[in-house]
This record gives sequence, C-alpha cells and structure tokens, in this order.
Amino acid sequence: MKFNSPFPLATTIKTCVLIGCLCISAICFSQEKSESLLLEHRYVNNNYSKSEKLTLLNELAQNHPDPQKKLHYSLELIKNAKLLDSSKLLFQGYMHKGASLRLKSDFTQALESYFEAAKIASKNKNQRDLGLVNISIADVYSITSNHENAVKYYKTGMDLLKKENDLENYANGLSNLGDEYFNKKEYDLAMECFMESGLIFRKINSLEGNAFVLGNMGMVYAEKGKDDLAEANINEAIRIMENLELYYPISVYLTYMSDIYASKNNRKAAIAYSKRSLDLATKYSLKEQISDANLQLSKLYELNGDYQKSLSHFKEHSTFKDSIANIEKVQKMADVRTEFEVSKKQTEVDLLTQQQKTQNIQVALLNQQNKNKQNIVIATIIALFLIVMLAFGLFRRNKYISKTKLIIEEEKLRSDNLLLNILPEETAQELKLNGKVEAKRFDSVTVLFTDFKNFTTYSENLTPEKLVKSVDYYFSKFDTIIEKYKLEKIKTAGDSYMCAGGLPFPTKDHAIKMTLAAFEIVQFVKDSKNLKDLDIAHFDIRVGINTGPVVAGVVGTKKFAYDIWGDTVNVASRMESNSIPGKINIAENTYQLIKDAFECEYRGEIDVKNKGVLKMYFVKSIKEKTFYAFMNGQKEVV
Repeated sequence: MKFNSPFPLATTIKTCVLIGCLCISAICFSQEKSESLLLEHRYVNNNYSKSEKLTLLNELAQNHPDPQKKLHYSLELIKNAKLLDSSKLLFQGYMHKGASLRLKSDFTQALESYFEAAKIASKNKNQRDLGLVNISIADVYSITSNHENAVKYYKTGMDLLKKENDLENYANGLSNLGDEYFNKKEYDLAMECFMESGLIFRKINSLEGNAFVLGNMGMVYAEKGKDDLAEANINEAIRIMENLELYYPISVYLTYMSDIYASKNNRKAAIAYSKRSLDLATKYSLKEQISDANLQLSKLYELNGDYQKSLSHFKEHSTFKDSIANIEKVQKMADVRTEFEVSKKQTEVDLLTQQQKTQNIQVALLNQQNKNKQNIVIATIIALFLIVMLAFGLFRRNKYISKTKLIIEEEKLRSDNLLLNILPEETAQELKLNGKVEAKRFDSVTVLFTDFKNFTTYSENLTPEKLVKSVDYYFSKFDTIIEKYKLEKIKTAGDSYMCAGGLPFPTKDHAIKMTLAAFEIVQFVKDSKNLKDLDIAHFDIRVGINTGPVVAGVVGTKKFAYDIWGDTVNVASRMESNSIPGKINIAENTYQLIKDAFECEYRGEIDVKNKGVLKMYFVKSIKEKTFYAFMNGQKEVV
C-alpha cells in the first residue's frame, strides 16, 4: 500500500463460495436479479408443482443476491431434504447455508454447516463433493486469519479435485490459495497462483473466474505500488462482477480503489469509492464490509480535518467490530484535537503539577522559617523550568530529524524504483555498490523481436500525437505481458520491441514463457483491430524468437541502458523480419526447447541475409500438457 491502509487485510476476497449445487461449481454463479425475483415470486405464491419445489428452493438458496434470504431458503431446503431422506439435497442445503452465513460474517456457524456437509460427503464416499467442502472450509479459515488451517484445507481440497479431474474447481482452489498467500503478504506466490489459475479459466472460458483473477492481481499490484496496473485490473473486475451481481467482492474491490486514490492524494475520489462500497455492503447486509468501509471513511475524513464525520464513521465501524481494541479507538477519536491544542493542554497540566509541588515546598519552608531553603526552592523551580524548556526543544528537534529522515528515505525509495525501471534488480544493485556493471555471459537466453507491418507508411499519414499514442498503447500492453511472465524488456526502437528471457537469473523454462507471451502479444494486436472507439492506429505484427548464448551488460555513464549482444540476438531479429503478420516465427534452437509443449509447423530452410540458410518454424498452438504442467504446481515448465 502507498500509506497505512484504512482497512485490515482480513477483508480480502475469497474468490468464490463453493456450494456444490445442481451444477456443482466452485464459483457461486450469480443469476440475473430479475430471474431470482421471478423464482422467488413463484415460490412465495405456490406457483409450482410438487416435483418443482425442491428445485426452486435449491436455485433460490444458491443464487439469491440477499444473504439473509439465501439463509432462509437454505434452511427450507435442509428441512425438506431431511423429510425426503435425500443425502444429495441435504449436502447441497448445508453448503448453501454455509455460504450465506459466510457472507453475513457469521464464521463459526458457517464452519459448523460446512463440517456437516463434509460428514455427508465422507459417508457417501463422494471425493468431488469432499474436495469442494474442503475449499469452502479453507475460505472461512482464511478470512478469519487462520493461515495454517487455510493452507492445509486448500491443499487437501485441491488434491481431491485434481484426482477427480475437476479442472474448473481445481482452478478456483488455486486462486483462493493465492488469495491466502496475499493475506500473508507473500505477493510473488500469490501472483503465481493467480496467473496459473487465470490460464485455466481462459481455457475453459470462465467469465467469473477471469473477473476474480483480474481483481486479485489488481490487489497484488496495489500492494506493490503499481497503482496504474492495479486500477486497470480492479476496474475491469468490477465491471464484469456488476453484470454478474457478485456484490461481496465488488464491495471489497471498491475499498481497494479508495485506497489507491487516497495514495494519490485524491481524497474526493477515495471517499466516493468508499461510500459506494458502504452503500452496497449495507444494502446486502455484508457486516464485514460495512465495518471496513466505515473505517476507511473515518481515516479519510480525519485526513481532511473533518473530525466530526470521522468520529461518526468510526462509531459505525466499532458497532460491527465489537472488541476492546476498537472501543479504545472510539475513545481516542472523541479526544481528537490539533497538535497545538494537545500541546497547550499538556503544558497546563504540567504547570498545575509543578505549582502543586511548589506550594508543598513553600508550606514546608514556612513551617521551618528558613529563608535559605526558600532560595533553594526558587532555584529548583528555575532549574526545572529550564529543564522543561530544554526537553521541549529536544523533542521538537527529534521530531524534525524524524520527519527529515522520512523524506530522505522516500526520495531514496523513489530513486531506487526509477533505477529498477531501467535495469534488472540484480544489475541495479551491482551498479549502486560498485559504480559499474561487469558484462556477463549467459549460455541460454530466449530473445524476442516484434515489428509492425508497413509502420513507416502508416506513420506518414498520422498526426504526431496519434502516432505516439498508438505506439504507447501497444507497447504498454506488451510491458504488462512481459512482466506477467517474468521476462526482461530490453529496449524499443521505433516500432520494434525487444525482450529476453533467462536473464539476469538463468531459468530452464524461458523459451516456454517467451512463446506464451508471444501468443498473448499477437492476440492483443489482433483484438485491438476490432476496437472501433479507440483513437489509435491498427497494425499487423510480426514476431520472431531465437534461443542461444548472449553477453549482457550496461552501457553509458549518465543515461544507463541494459542491453544484450551476440549472434543469438541477430538471428532473433532475422526471425522477425522473415516472419509474416500474425505469425510467431522461431529458429531451430527454440524449436528444440518448446516442441513438446507447442504445435509447430516446419517452414523449411530459408536463406537469411548475412546468415546463410536457417531452419524456421511457425508456432501454431499450445498443447494440453502445458496447462497440466501448471496445474501440477511446477514453477518451471519443462
């Protein structure tokens, strides 16, 4: 976060509530509001046949947007399932009940309901249902900050779902595990889980899953200080979830948006997002989010100097967070004053205390009738006064030093971040320590070049503003994709974009990751051509990839530049120039590394300028085993 967060991390989203309904999905798919109301109207007015009653109850308990009504229909389903002695419906009823109680923040009762469902699944020897229950139990433990139990139940549930080949629910469990790592501030592990689950969600075309992945990645970006990426991801997640009526995560993401704008000192926008979160949480009785939104507003109004509104929202927060610690905070908020007023009050207290001491001493002096002792008392008073003044001066000096130190640290952090935008972290550290960077040889690096077809011709017909805007639009997205796969951007030159994998830290899977990134780049450029409302130029793109040894180092003394050299780089450039629009052209070395993970088409031996005859291949598609490698938890796809 950019500043002390106005809400606790315990409010982070459980990406979905596993409820094992008729479609038994790991994500609680929200029905359209009108459909829920129509089903409710039918049930309340007894407009259904006897055989339809339990189906109606099950759908209402699963999909109703109001948590209190979800609970009501879950209890009705449990009661009817017991009368029919239906273990399947009883399992679903307890899962729905646990989901509604979790949304109402009644976590103890939610766990009790989920454990009842687990007993039924174990008795029926239904491993898939048992896997779903374990994920739901882990969600509750995660929200209540029980990290050890959360991780244990997530892994148990995922193992069961994996054995049952339940790809969708496995991906959901993986996403929720990433959220748990996020709660523990293990952001790299969290991002790895989100990215891997995102691959699966895209493969199965899960709109809900992709929405949660976008939002969760946005929260990680926010924690890492990458506010632009965070804002873009979270806004897109909110847009999708509003259509799906997933109100609980929307409320949490709105609070995160408030935090992002507060870090930018845009308090007006921050307050607007917090109010929107509070209204949504209040409408649907989301106690935890009501508390968090009120606490966020309290902090924001305090920063604005509006202590009356700050106190009012803090009292609302304490109503839902009934604990000793929060009661003490309310008492402190009631005593808010300016620093000058607090200092003045403390001075008055100190003066009264000193006067009382002086009076006691004077009484003793009068009783003893000793003029010499009176002089000593006066001298003592003067000395104490000087000591108080000295202490006050030291206090102010220490405060000034602390403030100055904080400013210096912030500036140092800003300088470090700027350096990391130019150089890899390891290279930046070496430059700061030694004042220079030794060139290094890497035996295996994958290099990618891209180029827009007929860019020069197009650019002659564009205004300078539109040209720059268009190039920035494409390259900004390329940067995001490269960062996603932990690759290293090297440089851009005109419309050419160059990046590398396998440095500055050697890895075994750089060729696989680079190829995945190339697919996303090509798809992004293709999709952009269908966007009619953007004031950007549309191009076709060529992509070329080669793998081999390179030498890497830093050139320049004032404007540093990290670059790589070698025949590998030259061949990669030739792969791009010999490619065709919309295709990924790779050399023989790269083909040998990725052929087990991707479908490739041999182009034959092609004469390349200054390089002679080279074998070339088009990468056509991803093989299934690429995804299963991610599913098996491999950090490196080989």
